[in-house]
Amino acid sequence: MGGIRPPHVKVICPTAPTMPVTLNAGFRMPSWFDLRTLDANGPEDEEGIRRATELVHSMIEQEVKAGIPSNRIVIGGFSQGGALALYSALMYSKPLAGVVALSCWLPLHKNFPAAALGNTDIPYLQCHGDCDPIVPYKWGQLTASMMKQFLKQAEFKTYRGMMHSSSDEEMRDVKLFVERILRPE
Repeated sequence: MGGIRPPHVKVICPTAPTMPVTLNAGFRMPSWFDLRTLDANGPEDEEGIRRATELVHSMIEQEVKAGIPSNRIVIGGFSQGGALALYSALMYSKPLAGVVALSCWLPLHKNFPAAALGNTDIPYLQCHGDCDPIVPYKWGQLTASMMKQFLKQAEFKTYRGMMHSSSDEEMRDVKLFVERILRPE
């Protein structure tokens, strides 16, 4: 992040706690919530997703208490972290500056758009590689299609040949997005 962070921006990169993950044969690994299936319509860890969302919201509130207005905070992440960032932004009642969702999906997607508590005006950048074998590109497309139905500023970018990773082009797009929505005060 150091290479793309504008000088007026503070970056916090939390690490998921270690927990047993069903998709990992129950072995422990860093994870914000349990991943039970690779089926987009399969069962989800609703309680774990909500618990992780509360953690993200508490991190946002810590920054607000430290003097950063919520509308100057961008949240984002990669893969499960991107999914959590997107869900957390939609479930946060105060305005945020934006959300960056990389190689991810919308958790509990069947509850949307009705479940969204706020931030339908939020600038939203979603990026996905078209060769992603972990979070299928189709999931990214379906999430983007849904987001465009109720987010006024949704942007979806595809990276040809990119797998479940990032690229210089993607990082450049993230940098431009952050610079556009978080101008120096």
